Amino acid sequence: MEIYDENNVRYEQARRQVERLRGFYGHLFAYIAVNAMIVVYNIRHLEPGESYFQFKNFFTATFWGIGLVAHAAAVYVPNIGFVRNWEEKQIRKLMEKKEKKRNL
Repeated sequence: MEIYDENNVRYEQARRQVERLRGFYGHLFAYIAVNAMIVVYNIRHLEPGESYFQFKNFFTATFWGIGLVAHAAAVYVPNIGFVRNWEEKQIRKLMEKKEKKRNL
């Protein structure tokens, strides 16, 4: 019975990682699409002789990019922070409780 439980835990960990990856790729796609639209809008609304390279034209990409990098770190850097460790401990506790109830 332990082998099944270990496989189940591994499956759930893999499933959660795939969900995190899917969320990150959605975030990345939105970042690229929205910032591409902002670039097109900004280029179309430049005054004659005005340079595109101004901070106001990179404001959204810069600060949203910081959030995107943080999201990537959370997805790709294993066991970042205490949250994942806490999550794993809670899963193990619940599984142990369930196993104890089943054995009674």
